[in-house]
Amino acid sequence: MSHQDPNCIFCKIVAGQIPSRKVYEDEELYAFHDIHPWAPVHFLLIPKRHIASMAQLAPADEGWMGRLMVLAPKLALEQGCNPYPEGGFRMVCNTGIEGGQEVQHLHWHVMGGPRPWARG
Repeated sequence: MSHQDPNCIFCKIVAGQIPSRKVYEDEELYAFHDIHPWAPVHFLLIPKRHIASMAQLAPADEGWMGRLMVLAPKLALEQGCNPYPEGGFRMVCNTGIEGGQEVQHLHWHVMGGPRPWARG
């Protein structure tokens, strides 16, 4: 796989250098459980290729981005979220320092399950 950042914690997870509890993996995407969950269901969905943030996406990324958006609801249900409309899940993608991004590798938090887990 190309375009890895040797100092990025998520690139190290994708490479198997740091253990994770895998939810899903294919050629371009990787999903794993959050180590500090905010909700009964909480996993991260990332591209395997290092992309720092949503601000760095390009037209060439449309294909895997579309697949990610279709994959997220499927994985949310598989991980225990209740079905729409009574159930559901939340997807959060922080972008940049002012957007609250802590790890500079594009990622989505997928969270769900019975409330009151919401923190903002």
